[in-house]
Amino acid sequence: MKFTLSWLRDHLETDASLDRILATLNTIGLEVEGVEDRAAALAPFRIAHVVEAEQHPNADRLRALKVDVGDGTLRSVVCGAPNARAGMRGVAALPGAFVPGTGITLKAGEIRGVKSEAMMLSSREMGLGDDHSGIVELPEDAPVGTPYADYAGLGDPVIEISVTPNRGDALAVRGVARDLAAAGLGTLKPWNPEPVAPAYPTPLEWLIDDPRACIQVLGRAVRGVTNGPSPKWMQDRLTAIGLRPINALVDVTNFFTFDLGRPLHVFDVAKVKGRTLTMRLGREGDEYLALNGKTYRPTPEDIVIADEAGVESLAAIVGGESTGCDEGTREVFIECALFDPVRIALTGRRHGVHSDARARNERGLDPAAQRAMLEAATRMIVDLCGGEASTITEAGAEPQWRRDATLRFERIAGLGGSSIPAERAVASLERLGFAVGAQDAASVTVAVPSWRNDVASSRSTYRAGGTELTQEPNLDPARAAAAAEGVEDVEAECDLLEEVLRLEGLDAIPAVSLPAEGRLPLPALTPRQSRAGLARRVLASRGLAEAVTFGFTGRGTALLFGEAPESLRVENPIAADLDQMRPTPLATLLGAAGRNAARGFPDVALFEIGASYAVPSPEGQLATAAGLRLGRTPRHPLEPSRPVDALDAKGDALAVLLALGLSPAALSVTADAPGHYHPGRSGVLRSGPKLPLARFGELHPRLLSALGIDGPAVAFEVLLDSVPEPKRRKKAAPDLPAFQPLRRDLAFLVDETVGAEALIRAARNAERNLLADVSLFDRYAGDRLPEGKVSLALEITLQPRERTLTDAEIEAITGRIVAAVTKATGAVLRG
Repeated sequence: MKFTLSWLRDHLETDASLDRILATLNTIGLEVEGVEDRAAALAPFRIAHVVEAEQHPNADRLRALKVDVGDGTLRSVVCGAPNARAGMRGVAALPGAFVPGTGITLKAGEIRGVKSEAMMLSSREMGLGDDHSGIVELPEDAPVGTPYADYAGLGDPVIEISVTPNRGDALAVRGVARDLAAAGLGTLKPWNPEPVAPAYPTPLEWLIDDPRACIQVLGRAVRGVTNGPSPKWMQDRLTAIGLRPINALVDVTNFFTFDLGRPLHVFDVAKVKGRTLTMRLGREGDEYLALNGKTYRPTPEDIVIADEAGVESLAAIVGGESTGCDEGTREVFIECALFDPVRIALTGRRHGVHSDARARNERGLDPAAQRAMLEAATRMIVDLCGGEASTITEAGAEPQWRRDATLRFERIAGLGGSSIPAERAVASLERLGFAVGAQDAASVTVAVPSWRNDVASSRSTYRAGGTELTQEPNLDPARAAAAAEGVEDVEAECDLLEEVLRLEGLDAIPAVSLPAEGRLPLPALTPRQSRAGLARRVLASRGLAEAVTFGFTGRGTALLFGEAPESLRVENPIAADLDQMRPTPLATLLGAAGRNAARGFPDVALFEIGASYAVPSPEGQLATAAGLRLGRTPRHPLEPSRPVDALDAKGDALAVLLALGLSPAALSVTADAPGHYHPGRSGVLRSGPKLPLARFGELHPRLLSALGIDGPAVAFEVLLDSVPEPKRRKKAAPDLPAFQPLRRDLAFLVDETVGAEALIRAARNAERNLLADVSLFDRYAGDRLPEGKVSLALEITLQPRERTLTDAEIEAITGRIVAAVTKATGAVLRG
């Protein structure tokens, strides 16, 4: 919303400075977007006298001028304006001046061999309008050398404010002035338009064909008008806010749109077909050319104004070209209507039209000011264009807009956080136009003024043409639903509270922080809930691609992975081969791997986080992180490609378990994997000796053959639901021993049937205080070893904490470890 300071003072009696006005606008919620100082932009431009004007010697359409800008020097100017002539006065720009209409900084130069030391300007080049038909012509008494901005009175600042969607009344200069007066910045000037006596019967009548099309409409004709340019003061104001002056009749409607927030429309009576203008909804085949040069086809949901020839206007949005007013108009018909704001908003969105009229109509107009607005517009047209007015024609009726709202004083402090006394709160509402009704020590009930559609307006009932209409002006479905159910309009009280607080100054509201629940926010997910995401990231980082497969498979495939209970059969399968809930995600992952291999991608690595189905109940859906590797490992510069093996799958499963917080020392491996794994190349990772956490290994050759997959293939299944939650311990200071660790390597000769896990467990149990870690780093079988024997080499790490160990103590500890391993496994230390 833009307006000039002098325009504001037409409605507001105040001696406040511009800075104070801007500060007050911000504090009462009408945020200032910017202030345009046009005088500064036009400061380099001077009134100039064209002393000589001759034909350019080398161009037919150019003239060579001698121009005096008041400094006693005649400057040569090459100009192409058709009205450039000797003796005229205009506006000149000297080299170095920025010309806003062209976006260039002027420089001296030569044009077709003639020096040009200045530039004569048009209105468009100065950014003061769209007129570029010639250079600006000033009266003969215009003082040469005077800054043009001072001469033209362009030192009037242009203020732009941001208006929230609920404040349609602030889309009017008078509405802004009313708020400033209520904030104590002056007095709102009275506005009582003088009625214009009718001189003849109206030549046109209104008809509301459908009550949904219009609530109320008034119209009046003025004949004998002379439609020329509007007066300079009006053109200056419209130009200042970015509008292009057209002619007096059209400029009056644009002026009222911004001055009083009331969009109007004028029809050339001679161009209207018939004697009736009809408010109706669009019909099939409707089409019209709008004033913006575009053709629109209204839908049955759009409101149109039509005569006998067809549609003449998209109501409250954009008028039609065929009945527009021009210089030949001698009789004009003024439309002043009230429409359903919701329907206007939807029509504007549907057709993509953004107009000043739409912006005000869709926010709701003052329903009580219809007749006064029409009288004011008639008076201005008669004053500017002459003529005489007709009688007023009307259709529909003024809506039932009167409503009350109640404010409880304790809400000012309880909800608003401010200590404004009740008397001052009531006075603020009165200054805004709210009429005080019932009042006691606890609350006040006020009558809401007609121009405030945003207060207590959750549901307004209008009557038009004998039909009751219901509208929700602010497009608030929640509020409308509450009103439809008879719920008390609590928001109306919040609206009144907002009015009181903003007049006191929004910057005066104390800042109150929300109560802190704790120093750190609680996690959104429990450790159990976050397991799937953590497992997904770990497996993806190890080069496996995530797959999402069906939760069911064929019964024959399910039998390959164990039992396929009848209770898990799908009664209505989407395909014949998808009739059984899968016992493990491996069943469907193998199908995906087989399809990849059939299409020339034999080396795949896939994983899925999904459910394994054991019994038909929620407890029988087991969260599983399953994956498989098929074919060979990827090629690498430092490691040759090889067939995948069971240790690859074990590494994947271990990586997931370690990421979920388990300690390697707490895990053990047993060789009792399910039957779909290779019996000698698979295992189960357990917590302690009993709780199974994961299965891994090569898949059984019989399984691969049944599915038509060429091996090798390895897989793993991590049972996420079985993983215990990590213990919650208080964070302590890090354990940083002062002494360096000591490492020893021990190689044992052991039967090949003995697993390395047994040796590691025995070594770990032999020395719990000083032993920090035990790990297998080598396995050797072959020459120089007895038949049936293998060599397993362990690295033990000792971590002294109180003092450095002596050689004797180290030998004693090593001896105890060797003895424990020998006793538990029969292993013998190699020499």
